[in-house]
Amino acid sequence: MSSWRDLLPGAERASFDALALGVELRQREAYDPARWEARAVVAVTPRLLARRQDDLQLVARPLVRGARETWIRADATWDAVRRSSGRFDPAHVRWFAELHALAQALRTTGPFAASGDTVALDAVDSPLLWSHLAAAGEFGIPIVAMHPQQSVRLAGSAEARVAIDAVGGGGLRLTARVSVDGESVPAAHARAIGSSGLFAFALERDPVPIVLAPVALPAPLPALVGTDGVDIPRAEAEEFLTEAYPRLARRAPLAVGAGVPAPPAARPTLEVAVTYTDDEVSYRLDWVYPGSLRFAYDSEHPGTGPARAASGEGSGATVAPESVALDAVDAGTSGSERDPRAEARIGERFETAWMTASDLPIAARARLHDADAAAFTTRVLPAVDVVDEVRVRTSGAVPAFRELRGDPTLRVTAVESVDRDWFDLGIVVTIDGRTIPFGTLFSALSRGRTRIKLSDGAWFSLAHPSLQRLRDLLEEAAALDEWETGPRLPRTHLALWSEFEDLADQSEAAVEWRGLARALREVDEVPAVPTPPGFLAALRPYQRDGLSWLALLHGHRLGGILADDMGLGKTLQLLALIAHTRALGDRRPWLVVAPTSVLPTWRDEAARFAPGLRVRVIEATAVRREHTVAALAGDADVVVASYGVVRADAAEFAVPHWSGVVLDEAQFVKNPATRIHRAIGALSTDAVFAATGTPIENGLDDLWALLALTAPGLFPSIRQFREDYTRAIEQLPTDQPTALSAAAASAHREKTLDRLRRRVRPFLLRRTKDVVAADLPPKQEQEIVVPLGPAHQQVYDRVLQRERQKVLGLLDDLDRQRFIVFRSLTLLRMLALAPGLVDERDAHLGSAKLDVLLERLVEVAAEGHRALVFSQFTSFLDLAAERLDAAGLSYAHLDGSTARRGEVVEGFREGDAPVFLISLKAGGFGLTLVEAEYVFLLDPWWNPAAENQAIDRAHRIGQTESVFVYRLIAAGTVEEKVRALQQRKAALFDAVIDDGEAFAASLDADDIRGLLGP
Repeated sequence: MSSWRDLLPGAERASFDALALGVELRQREAYDPARWEARAVVAVTPRLLARRQDDLQLVARPLVRGARETWIRADATWDAVRRSSGRFDPAHVRWFAELHALAQALRTTGPFAASGDTVALDAVDSPLLWSHLAAAGEFGIPIVAMHPQQSVRLAGSAEARVAIDAVGGGGLRLTARVSVDGESVPAAHARAIGSSGLFAFALERDPVPIVLAPVALPAPLPALVGTDGVDIPRAEAEEFLTEAYPRLARRAPLAVGAGVPAPPAARPTLEVAVTYTDDEVSYRLDWVYPGSLRFAYDSEHPGTGPARAASGEGSGATVAPESVALDAVDAGTSGSERDPRAEARIGERFETAWMTASDLPIAARARLHDADAAAFTTRVLPAVDVVDEVRVRTSGAVPAFRELRGDPTLRVTAVESVDRDWFDLGIVVTIDGRTIPFGTLFSALSRGRTRIKLSDGAWFSLAHPSLQRLRDLLEEAAALDEWETGPRLPRTHLALWSEFEDLADQSEAAVEWRGLARALREVDEVPAVPTPPGFLAALRPYQRDGLSWLALLHGHRLGGILADDMGLGKTLQLLALIAHTRALGDRRPWLVVAPTSVLPTWRDEAARFAPGLRVRVIEATAVRREHTVAALAGDADVVVASYGVVRADAAEFAVPHWSGVVLDEAQFVKNPATRIHRAIGALSTDAVFAATGTPIENGLDDLWALLALTAPGLFPSIRQFREDYTRAIEQLPTDQPTALSAAAASAHREKTLDRLRRRVRPFLLRRTKDVVAADLPPKQEQEIVVPLGPAHQQVYDRVLQRERQKVLGLLDDLDRQRFIVFRSLTLLRMLALAPGLVDERDAHLGSAKLDVLLERLVEVAAEGHRALVFSQFTSFLDLAAERLDAAGLSYAHLDGSTARRGEVVEGFREGDAPVFLISLKAGGFGLTLVEAEYVFLLDPWWNPAAENQAIDRAHRIGQTESVFVYRLIAAGTVEEKVRALQQRKAALFDAVIDDGEAFAASLDADDIRGLLGP
């Protein structure tokens, strides 16, 4: 290198041979059946193009400058340019090499292959082509025509839309509407270049002008460009507008003609981008809007995250070809603005599907391994992939994950150890025929893992109650001795061995306890217990009986379930029991566990009726509390804490020895697989008492879960309980071949029911409102059948037919498809209330139920009365609130998002608002609202207990006026069948608790067919 000038770009450029990109439009000869040889491909001339415009191809190749200053092919092949050494400018060589790589690597299937030293320019599908061609001018590389009767140029701008026009007879026509540099171009005189550009030509011009233009061509534009369009017959027009039009509006820019409705508003799509690498999976969640706009998903507040556009320079985002701008749509659709409400609704459905499928946490992006990767693949992705407006994209090879779903089978053996004072335990766990290595299982259980993946990709959840119990037992056994060769137990620890034996199969463990239970059954009369000294309430006769029953159980260190109807004073009876134990000299504290909203009730009721009891309410967890639970319990008679606090601080609550534990609203512990159920089971106490008006909400498993805490050992395992009781009682026989077999099955159920009642009866006390009928005012219940408006009914019927076809095909595998089925049923229930709850575009159809409700509420308020209004759907309560605002009626509002529940409730009690809007879940317990005499139930639910608890907010002890209950049922909808099903489902509760007839608790396939049937 002789000079510093040699270091500069472009040094000695004048000594390089010049290069140009030659472009040529070619055409294959017309087909002639008389000729067998291949059809020739020739350059297009004005005459040829005038005759035919099919079988066109745009090709390109390098050219060099000839002796007459024209551009010629000569020896400038792609390979020659790439291999040149010093002949051509290195920057030009790189430019041609990159163009050749684009043409070879990312291309569509063209009408015929390029030949010789040309590449098919119109087959390149990469959007990088256009920035590359535009850069040719900066490098001094001209783009020229190879044929003298053609000219070529790059356009500055272009636009392509899908035009939708009405045609005669009620049909529609789809065409491509193309403009280049502001001038309209017939779609038939243009051809797509992949999905990122086009070239256009003109007829009867010499030379033929060819213009290349970059423009996004999302489907179906590549297929429409180059044609005269596609007709949609009148018979298919409605299907197109209903099914395809919304997707088309999200995908491509439109030009909507007269007589065609405006396209629906642009909505976001939640994209789940999944990448597999070996056994590892990573994912990213993004909101994708038309116009290539992306926003990070906020897993804590879906739909309200930071408005961070990820499109444009430096974003690092890969934009899908379908995500194209809609801001040029004639109908005014905009793809450049976020829709937080749409994001929130989609995010809510997405998170519900995710959390229903798995306990994996939701994050905007994550990398998962082993069992978590398997659970994500086999559970989460199938669940979220069916959610509307959620799109799953995967890349990489998906590992062969499969879930073992069967119940674990445990076999436990004990043999004499070398040490004569010990037994060696043998534990074999089998799931779906697979024997699980004990070392792997024990390691995962001891580390608190929630799932295990085996070497062949099979995985299973560790949340099964038997595996969790096995973990507890193994930990307890390990605490007795440091294992060296495996788990073992001392001979003297017979109780722990019995628990291992019971975990494996049915056993006669806890003989002494069962003998005591037998003695209780033989007691003819419960000894009466007087009202404790200093207890200020005058107990009613049935409450005195309840106190005596509770005292008998506690005196024998046994627990039980107080299942009195709502409003009969369960809290009062349990406070009397605590005062009774204090009067007997027991100074150990009691623990009351209740929902957060009910904590003040216990404090206030104790101060009112048992002022001598020292009550400590623990509302904060250990990290925000000054004193330990043991310290607080040391100078208290009663410690009251929420389920959440007990779950979080389980180790602290297990330290004191409680005289007794009360579980208020005990349905909170009906799932034995939860942490709170295990926390209660680990408490040190003489007895556990569950207070709940609904010991069976969904099925007999609820009853087992409560008895496992209040009467441990009565039923040894959930698996055996299901085998012995649930299967016979809940599952009704269908298609019995003979009347004899049906009668035998019925007799077996009755025998099983009788055995269950006899075992449960000593530990469960229930009185209905019939025992206090004289103390309660009359209650009148009425169903109001509300017909839908014609337009509303039409929308409902259309969706019903669609969902019926989808759901009925899934019922053969209901266990796996239950989420999809219930989503369809929920959609129909919401649609029966108000179409606007499902699709905002139908909000103008209103709600017939709200019309009827408002009319009644106006009458109630005018007469000086007050009303409670319940609904399962908070969004429907929001609509009711809007109607009340418009009518000038004041109201209170309570749902799961209400921050200061107590203040809202007290405000209604003391205020003059005539209406209280309450979500059925938020108002299902802990409320006494006898100030209201009217109750409106806006939508039925197949669990009648939920409705009864809502009604009991007003119809309970303390109410002095007649109570009027109105159930609003939408005529001709799924609500009518839900109501009928609800009445049948109530029989299971009566069968076990109130000695009625048995019936299935959970919805089965036949129930769902009935709901969706004609």
